[in-house]
Amino acid sequence: MPDYLPFDPNPRAPVPLPPANSCDSQFHVFGPRDRFPVRPGAAYEMPTATWEIAQRLHRTLGITRGVIVQATTYGADHAVVLDALKNLNSPTGPRTYLGCANAAVLTECDDAYLEKLHDAGVRGARFTRAGLGISMSASEQDKAFSRVKELGWYIKLQPEPDGIESQLAAYDKLNVPILLDHMGRADPTKGDADPSLRAILDRLTRGNYWVMLSLSEKISREGAPWNDVVPLAQRLVDAAPDRCVWGSDWPHPVSVKQPPNEGDLLELLYRFAPDAAMRHKILVENPANLFGFEA
Repeated sequence: MPDYLPFDPNPRAPVPLPPANSCDSQFHVFGPRDRFPVRPGAAYEMPTATWEIAQRLHRTLGITRGVIVQATTYGADHAVVLDALKNLNSPTGPRTYLGCANAAVLTECDDAYLEKLHDAGVRGARFTRAGLGISMSASEQDKAFSRVKELGWYIKLQPEPDGIESQLAAYDKLNVPILLDHMGRADPTKGDADPSLRAILDRLTRGNYWVMLSLSEKISREGAPWNDVVPLAQRLVDAAPDRCVWGSDWPHPVSVKQPPNEGDLLELLYRFAPDAAMRHKILVENPANLFGFEA
């Protein structure tokens, strides 16, 4: 198993700070390893990145809401996410952190376990790309889709490295919210000629598709400060201003280059959406609508 680079240990605050109730719509937690060992056959293992470190990161960034996304490292065993949700949320106030399961749990675990996840604040299921070692047959996928609908969850779709276009047809029949990760990994050098971007823009004309503005550092062909990603993100924001959210993807799994500072990533979002009202939509209003954060 290759070694991947850890997150920047010295995050800086963005200038300006984001608006109150801003949400990091995708981050992960890993470890500690002695309590949360990786599943047998995991495609990767990351350096420890606990909920305590994530909490300090968010305080630095001015982020007060977040969605913990289960990594394929742990498969259907969501102990690490359940532990993080328990510790990050106040026992008396409204939840400020919610969860997104790995879709493997929908076919591998029983209803009681799914209810446990829902009661803890899990509100979606992520269907991950094939290269990360979790796949489903057509019948398993149909079962998973049915359980998502029964639970009232959303679906999160992780794109393949060469783009999301080939993955979308299987989801078009569904009448649930569908969040497309990482700007669909459209190629920023191709503009509207990119088949994934065309497919995303088509889906965004339908009311149930959403898009996450994230993974700029890996989508970019130029590298920091990721200028080539700005027109792509702005195209998506223009297409669906009420259905875009932002995520840090901390601690940046499977990074073979040094991950960016999260302060830089938030300031990149400010370039995607220079208007303060639009940033408020992306960071506050849209995630509240999609994930169901309480007022």
